[in-house]
Amino acid sequence: MCCWMIDEFGTEEQRKQWLPELCSMEKFASYCLTEPGSGSDASSLQTKAELRGDMYYLTGEKAFISGGGRSDVYLIMARTGGSGPKGISCFIVPKESEGISYGSQLDKLGWNSQPTAPVILENCKVPKENMLGMVGMGFKIAMQGLDGGRINIGTTALGGAAECLELAADHISSRKQFGRTLDQFQYLRFKIADMATELTAARLLVFQAAEMYDEKHPARTMHCAMAKRFATDVGFNICNNSLQMYYISIDFVLVVSEQIIQNY
Repeated sequence: MCCWMIDEFGTEEQRKQWLPELCSMEKFASYCLTEPGSGSDASSLQTKAELRGDMYYLTGEKAFISGGGRSDVYLIMARTGGSGPKGISCFIVPKESEGISYGSQLDKLGWNSQPTAPVILENCKVPKENMLGMVGMGFKIAMQGLDGGRINIGTTALGGAAECLELAADHISSRKQFGRTLDQFQYLRFKIADMATELTAARLLVFQAAEMYDEKHPARTMHCAMAKRFATDVGFNICNNSLQMYYISIDFVLVVSEQIIQNY
């Protein structure tokens, strides 16, 4: 997500400086848009960036940042102009920049494979050449970055769901009750069929969104959002239904609840 933003909107110098280590995963980057007072209404963000000489000074707080405190680079949206989306710019901020700090890691019910923490900016010094794109382009960059991020989230949900479905199908084909394996009971056969159908539909929707994203289709934003919404709902439902089938097995309960649902 952040790599794409730098590649799409960055200068040649920015690409050479940041992308090699990010693409090789030697380093990680975080996307910083959400604030305590601006979630869905992202264009109302209050983090400010003031230009003084050759440096921008960023002041504000970002909330629920994936990789907060752990990532090496932060793409931070901050206000360089007036209210609304056209007053927002985007900055590439290294982890050790003067004036940046991080809040406590959040204790979450799920998505624990991704550390999450606030990012706090107190006159954080950023060279003006670290602005990504032009002044006032930050909101556009942020919104386009979300398209790829939604595909990523949907894909993650598909992976967890596929694993749960496979485990559940294996379980009901081997466990016996009332003298026959569970896969001989029509209700469970129908349930597995429904889960497989929904997983296939979600996968196709994510694939379609990814194709539209690559082709820069004018409706790609809508389809990326639909794919993310549908795939994550289907993913959770499949994991939950698998858990119900496997409830008697402590080992499976731990795998699904602790590894798949809580981590992804």
